[in-house]
Amino acid sequence: MNLERPHAPSPYDFLPPVPSFAVTSDDVVDGEQMPATFAHSSAGGQDVSPQLAWAGFPAETAGFAVTCFDPDAPTGSGWWHWILLDVPGDVTSLARGAGAADGGGLPQGAWQLANSYGVAAFGGAAPPPGDHPHKYFFAVHALDVVPIGIDDSVSQEVAGFNLTAHTIARGLLVPTYAH
Repeated sequence: MNLERPHAPSPYDFLPPVPSFAVTSDDVVDGEQMPATFAHSSAGGQDVSPQLAWAGFPAETAGFAVTCFDPDAPTGSGWWHWILLDVPGDVTSLARGAGAADGGGLPQGAWQLANSYGVAAFGGAAPPPGDHPHKYFFAVHALDVVPIGIDDSVSQEVAGFNLTAHTIARGLLVPTYAH
């Protein structure tokens, strides 16, 4: 495997610019290796979504979406680890493990679209063994509408299109993972 392969650019560099706001976590740190807890079971992890919190978004925010995307995945199109939609506008944090498949830790009204693993849940990091550290873009999208107006029959790309159309600000937290 080519360990010198450069990182893919941020997927958000190619979308219309929007204001940013702060996203923090008690579990992962921007630019640093995530603990294995947040990796996929195939990579020795537990598929647990990290705790996230956000602040400084526009006052007119109606709701949020939370996504996790790996543009470094060797697929030509990246890898969706999490797509959480219709988070109410008064919610400003998610507990560790909120992205479990049973949905028990989600805010009322919020729901998860199937990720690239084919599961409506958070799917942990799983870069190829020996590959360079991949970047995991945890994005909190401040939206001008909630609900966003799609259902669980759409693809990740259709969800992304709708998110782009309704995002008024975005916060990013970008840890890495390699094994």
